[in-house]
Amino acid sequence: MKIGLTLPNRGVLFDVTTSDDMLRMAEIADQSGAFSSVWVGDSLLGKPRMESIALLAGVAARTSNVRVGPACMASFPLRDPVLLAYQWASLDLLANGRTVLVACTGIVPQAGGRIEGELYGLESRDRVGRLIEWITLIKRLWTEENVSFEGKHYACENITIEPRPAAAPRPPIWIANNARGDWELISRTLRRAVNHADGWETSLSEPDDVRRRIEYLKEYAAEKGKDWSGFETHLYHNINVNENKQAALDESKKFLDIYYTEDYDIDYVDSWVATGSPEQCIEHLRVYKEMGIDEVTLRVTGWDQFGQLERVIEEVLPHV
Repeated sequence: MKIGLTLPNRGVLFDVTTSDDMLRMAEIADQSGAFSSVWVGDSLLGKPRMESIALLAGVAARTSNVRVGPACMASFPLRDPVLLAYQWASLDLLANGRTVLVACTGIVPQAGGRIEGELYGLESRDRVGRLIEWITLIKRLWTEENVSFEGKHYACENITIEPRPAAAPRPPIWIANNARGDWELISRTLRRAVNHADGWETSLSEPDDVRRRIEYLKEYAAEKGKDWSGFETHLYHNINVNENKQAALDESKKFLDIYYTEDYDIDYVDSWVATGSPEQCIEHLRVYKEMGIDEVTLRVTGWDQFGQLERVIEEVLPHV
């Protein structure tokens, strides 16, 4: 199982980090050999933070080995797809083909989500349709010339993106989703990932639930004749190393409550964050390794970002 590092780019708003600190953390992760990827969060007005593509350009320029991308791009259906394809092609050139574009519908229930919808004329019911259309169009723009497209939500004619991305034949696109509720809804979101993307990402953390979804993805991919070995599964997770597990949980809850303007149940925090001593964190992460997740990305849910990163690199990852 590969390990990624997620930079807390919303943390610039509440003294968790700075732009310089995040670029330095990306360098440390890249040079450590312990991480295979570096990720940033994304949102526009729903949950403001340093803008993801701009930050990823800085990360790409300061790293050489790790893959880079948004985990996940909640603003994906808000952005103009031709402009996004153009921006991403340039980002991929900066990264020498190391980018992964992770798309999601990005529904934000708080006031920021309503402001986004009003500003960009987007109804929540249209987000899935835009997601699929944007992915379809962006793939073509990265691999074809004189692209014409007519969809329900977007149309263009004779568009060529130059320069092209560095990755051949194109950068991978994943779909992130965390649907809850009845299984028909959940399975529909999983089929969407297999049908339209190169991978699936989730921030769900309850092991039995995640395991069931992976098993369904495998079954559906086989049914559709899709090569499972080329389809990646990715878990968006967190970590806080502290021999005092309760202190790690308390700090993680404080961090996540502020980060997402929520009031999380402590049991949910315990599921979504590897907390406690290095041994406890290792045991927590091994559960996902054993179920076959390809990669877990870890965000430090605390204010000592560099100290935590050092402990993760030296005391946790060698044993995962």
